[in-house]
Amino acid sequence: MMNSTLTISRLTKRFQGVSALSEVSLSLGPGMRVALLGHNGAGKSTMMKIILGLIPFDGGQVQVCGAAPGSARARAQVAYLPENAAFHPALTGEEQIRHYLSLRGESPRRASELLERVGLGRAAGRRIGTYSKGMRQRVGLAQALIGRPGLLVLDEPTSGLDPVSRRDFYALLDGLAAEGAAILLSSHALTEVEARTDRILILSQGRLVAEGTLSDLRRRAALPVALIVTPAPDAAAALAAALPQARQADDGTLHLTCAQTEKLALLAHIATLGPQVADLEVIPPSLEDIYSHFSRRDGQ
Repeated sequence: MMNSTLTISRLTKRFQGVSALSEVSLSLGPGMRVALLGHNGAGKSTMMKIILGLIPFDGGQVQVCGAAPGSARARAQVAYLPENAAFHPALTGEEQIRHYLSLRGESPRRASELLERVGLGRAAGRRIGTYSKGMRQRVGLAQALIGRPGLLVLDEPTSGLDPVSRRDFYALLDGLAAEGAAILLSSHALTEVEARTDRILILSQGRLVAEGTLSDLRRRAALPVALIVTPAPDAAAALAAALPQARQADDGTLHLTCAQTEKLALLAHIATLGPQVADLEVIPPSLEDIYSHFSRRDGQ
């Protein structure tokens, strides 16, 4: 695809006869934020290593920013942040980023700007050996931003970050995507990526078993929808009688489940109960539910 930042077609990789990736195809365009999900051993790390040009593949085609993975042209356009970023503990954050800028042929003066962008402006003069794990992750992200990459490959990038830092991290990714960078993010923190990615890829045993938006995957999985109905004062008995299929919780709320195709009809029925209903909450299947559905392995 002419406008794709990353194109993978029928990718296959084996290790000593064992298939790590089998016939995997996908495409990422500029500005797309894509979550790569899968259990340990599903093939996520293998795919990332192939994209980065660190290991060869056995079959299929891979194009990274219009070039072969690992080529000089691809390396100039790709940034990578591992789960555990390691830097020289005796250097300050600013010294470390200045060093990497020099290696890339860019002005070391940009170090302060990059560190400020990832929230390390005040700690730029401290030695990295005094940084927390979350702060070292931010140094890694600052390094990844050097060269204004077209593709960011991020492996568990929020590991070690506190909730506020995670929010700021994803806000930064949103800004990079708005500028045209494609983002491939591997994470086990499903609640984080659920609302912060455009597409979801689920690998299981080396195969791409699901791909699409969260709405697409919800429709395909066809998992039940949950509803919680709160009765109005003194209406609990009447409401329970009107919804005999509901389970009443200790707090008096009524819990129901239905198929996706039955949701509108059930909502219409609840709406006819009018003043007996104080509140209604509709809970669609979460990304964790969908992931479990698609990644279920043989024998589990």
